[in-house]
Amino acid sequence: MSVLDKLKQMLKGHEDQAERGVDKAGDMVDERTQGKYSSQVDMAQDKLKDQLRNDQPPQ
Repeated sequence: MSVLDKLKQMLKGHEDQAERGVDKAGDMVDERTQGKYSSQVDMAQDKLKDQLRNDQPPQ
């Protein structure tokens, strides 16, 4: 079982809270880097949220 599978199992039923946490972490990175990497941070946030919602393993 991969780390992502274990994380999904632990977060089951709390997907909304996990997504808010991803958003907060991304906002903190944007703040600390003064928005220099905001497009990359946004892309990473979207991919993380997709992985948390999706039951299939990443490709």
